[in-house]
Amino acid sequence: MLEIETTRSSFTYDDTRLMALLKIQTEMLKSIHDFLYEKKLVQLMPVILSPITDPLNHSVYDASITYGEQKFQLTKSMIFHKQLAIGATSGPGIYIMSPNVRLEKETMQQSGRHLFEFSQVDIELRGASTQDFMDFMEDLIIATLIHIKQKCSDEVAIFESRLKIPSKPFRVYNSFNLREQFGDDFEQIMSSTSTDFFWIMDYTREFYDKEDPERKGHYINYDLFYPYGFNEALSGGERDYEYKILLRKIKERNQDPQIFDFYLKAAKEGKLTSSAGGGLGLERFLRYILKKSNIGDICLFPKIPGQKVRI
Repeated sequence: MLEIETTRSSFTYDDTRLMALLKIQTEMLKSIHDFLYEKKLVQLMPVILSPITDPLNHSVYDASITYGEQKFQLTKSMIFHKQLAIGATSGPGIYIMSPNVRLEKETMQQSGRHLFEFSQVDIELRGASTQDFMDFMEDLIIATLIHIKQKCSDEVAIFESRLKIPSKPFRVYNSFNLREQFGDDFEQIMSSTSTDFFWIMDYTREFYDKEDPERKGHYINYDLFYPYGFNEALSGGERDYEYKILLRKIKERNQDPQIFDFYLKAAKEGKLTSSAGGGLGLERFLRYILKKSNIGDICLFPKIPGQKVRI
């Protein structure tokens, strides 16, 4: 009998719990695909290597290679590719089942929710507002949980998990107000004390997230959070797409415009467009469904920051 061992967990291929986990994961992915297909989104293939990738708003170790004379980044997210693709297509939106590599610092080891190799369903809706995207994702979450409850009730019971189907609309909070009330740990405090999904708006972060034209220093973006302490589910926002605005924001963050040259060139030529989107972490969604404290317990081959990878 072949065993698969990782730092976090050990499974065998005929293990009842493993087969239950994989069935739930399969039905989760099927439901997401079906939902996006019904909404007439088209699917892009993932990009693994790229000359540019998401700069992120927090520090990670470099993940790059040199091939020939060109340097490539391992994709942290397909944000720039989404922007280029949504500007070149005519449908309501696009999505990617996107594998990402973010070499997180060892301090993330104890979070219970970080992997340095993970997958997300990365979605972008053409011409969408924040409210459009929030409604869309709330429907996706609810439809997926209903599907799993219908198809996998016996398998979910093996993990002693209970699936509560949330109701729309999810509650909405502002990050500045929460930080003032609870301090820098406001996200975990809110998640730990909540029994329903909720949104937090207005984070100061990457240059492509849209500035609020009516409030200097504020942004039209959002994160979706799980209840019961499972923390962040999705991060996203409306997008700035005009050349002068993007160039100014890149310079304000002391980033090199040359790194983003063909993205800025597309903006200058009017090839970017208004959109809103975000990425829903698939392993984190499965972790929430099964109510496991550590994300390594729901992955066959987890790669957790600061832990040795055995296979």
